[in-house]
Amino acid sequence: MVNEAAKTDARQERGLALYRAKKPAIRHIVGGKYLVPSAGGGKDYVVDVEERRCTCPDHEDRAVRCKHMWAISYFREEVVTPDGTTVVTETAKVVRLTYKRDWRAYNPAQCEEGDVVPVLLAALCAGIAEPPQAMGRPRVPLRDGIFAAAMKVYGLKSGRRSSSAIRASERDGLIGRAPSHVTVARVIERADLTPLLTSLVNESATPLARAETETQYAVDSTGFATTTYDRWFDYRYGTPEPRRRQRFLKCHALVGTHTHVVAAVRVTDMHGADSPEFIPLLGQAAANGVEMQEVSADKAYLSHDNLAAVEALGASPFIPLKSNSTGTGSPQMERLTNYISLYEEEFLAHYHRRSNVETVFSMIKAKFDASLRSKLPAAQVNEVLLKCLCHNLSCLVLAIRELHIDPKFWAPKPVAQVTP
Repeated sequence: MVNEAAKTDARQERGLALYRAKKPAIRHIVGGKYLVPSAGGGKDYVVDVEERRCTCPDHEDRAVRCKHMWAISYFREEVVTPDGTTVVTETAKVVRLTYKRDWRAYNPAQCEEGDVVPVLLAALCAGIAEPPQAMGRPRVPLRDGIFAAAMKVYGLKSGRRSSSAIRASERDGLIGRAPSHVTVARVIERADLTPLLTSLVNESATPLARAETETQYAVDSTGFATTTYDRWFDYRYGTPEPRRRQRFLKCHALVGTHTHVVAAVRVTDMHGADSPEFIPLLGQAAANGVEMQEVSADKAYLSHDNLAAVEALGASPFIPLKSNSTGTGSPQMERLTNYISLYEEEFLAHYHRRSNVETVFSMIKAKFDASLRSKLPAAQVNEVLLKCLCHNLSCLVLAIRELHIDPKFWAPKPVAQVTP
């Protein structure tokens, strides 16, 4: 509670009344920004406690502490100490947004996923062109090897213990020949298959794009831990101390914020920067016929070239400004700056669809593990791509029930060019 000794005024009293009446509707947006409904309803205002600003007319016209700012003080339980400083106790609960789930579609989709995913995977792998063989014993078809590698990752088992599920797929007619666990390991270790696996991830997202169920996309990256470590000796303080650090790979992804499908993916080492991967991700999705109306990302992706690339696709960028952004340098930057300054609340509503990227990464790691089993660098990259592929197939199973789509792969699609 705000200290009773503090001087009260009419705005503070109205702020307390607003807090008591609208507490369940007050929402935390990001950082120090909160969304506060008006007393009469029908409109919301953004309060920035760090900048001490509110978007309501009372604050903008008179530069006073309005009732919405007072309501946030009660919501955050700010305490004024005798020396005049303010302490936030952080005991107030932030209202979390919840979304209604279609349980009539979700429940059967989860129950039948284990049966449908192999069928979808077989249809996807059927489009893989078989490389010619000039001599030697007949090889295991490439499409069968990739099918088996994906099933190994999907089942979260070792190559040996995955053999029974792979043989079952052979009996069901999904593959022509079940490869051994040694062959599956060699397929995952092939660096020349990385582009093919990337294209499979992209293609697995196209049924949702063609159904026009997803037009809002977001970009971000996450890390997958490996089993390898960097070791070195630290001589900083005169005596060598052995140090070690676990290595990880960065997965950069463009995801649909509604269907949670991975529309484009790139894998780099742990030192890979985020912003340079933005345009290649857009290019992957555009080349696969994905039509984007909105693209959101955090401020690490803010650059003139990235904004221009989004607008070149006919989409709107929703990327927040950095602390040192001047709003000049390109027409795209000027438009974004003006839009944020005039319609900050509307911008934040679009920008925070980016939070769904974290949901996608959480889904992949919870279902297919946050660490990698492979030890060779090429195999680790391919394992990350296989995790994304399995995630997309899981999303398709739900979309079949929820959106009533009939997934078809390798259909002709228009190609769009991404130029900054």
